[in-house]
Amino acid sequence: MEAAAVIGDATGRCRVHMTVSVDHLAQFEAAVAAARQNHEDRLGIRFEVSLSVQAASSDTVAADLDNTPLRDAQGRLVFRPGGHGALLENLNNLEGDVVFVKNIDNVAPESLNGPTVQWKRVLAGCLVTVQQEVRRYMKALHRGDGEAAVVAALAFLHDTCGEALPPVLADGSLTARRDFAVEHLDRPIRVCGMVPNQGEPGGGPFWVRNAGGERRRQIVETAQVDKSAREQMDMLAAATHFNPVDLVCGLRNWRDEPFDLRRFADPDSVFVSKKSYAGRPVKALEHPGLWNGGMARWLSLFVEVPPETFNPVKTVNDLLGSQHRPDAG
Repeated sequence: MEAAAVIGDATGRCRVHMTVSVDHLAQFEAAVAAARQNHEDRLGIRFEVSLSVQAASSDTVAADLDNTPLRDAQGRLVFRPGGHGALLENLNNLEGDVVFVKNIDNVAPESLNGPTVQWKRVLAGCLVTVQQEVRRYMKALHRGDGEAAVVAALAFLHDTCGEALPPVLADGSLTARRDFAVEHLDRPIRVCGMVPNQGEPGGGPFWVRNAGGERRRQIVETAQVDKSAREQMDMLAAATHFNPVDLVCGLRNWRDEPFDLRRFADPDSVFVSKKSYAGRPVKALEHPGLWNGGMARWLSLFVEVPPETFNPVKTVNDLLGSQHRPDAG
């Protein structure tokens, strides 16, 4: 199985966390127990599986298409889950070190795990390499190393991490430039696999300029795009890559302390999506997506991975694809 091959440690332990619906928590607990019994001896691994649910406090009020707050038959306001961005709190509570994030709808049969496992390891290797560089620069900057260390740290931020350096920084004092480097290096890191765009519905990697004028690498969902803006729609149509939700995240700082991930989200990047309630279309306000606005201020690297690593099941018809039918060959 994919997790056993990628994150099983030297002691034979494999730690997995899943977020599930509170309505189905008991069923998931039973399924996990059965899966452990079926696979641990076969794989020579010991699974440590934890489950969490999206906090009810993160639910948002639904609305009719005319933006009137939605009410049920008893006149009570209807609340809906606030989207996967609400799971930032769950991720934060893990206080993990290196965490692989993946959507449950991108799962291939075990026979096709080869490329997925290989590229998961590549992404993890990229993360560790960047982490080592960040920690080296942070130690040098905190030691008070001179001009050469500051110049090297800023070059790394720009060339590797894609961080825009404001023009005024070039004329700034050594202290100002060091402070800028420290502030922008001391962040969570994510390495995101991106597949060539083959027309799947969903988001992709873009350069985004925020309200403060900073240009950063971001994953943009279709729901975040202004459909009335021709320029935005043209950029979306011309996108070369697609986000399969294949991330490796470094959640600890250079002192090995867990980041408070909430500090690095963009609270203004909420968006409205179309959902349904009791057979009628409604609007739902969603928190900044977990890998969208939820990670807006992270250090972000995008790595192209082959299409073979992406085996989505968005609708029941996707199960008819050869990659999901063991007898299709």
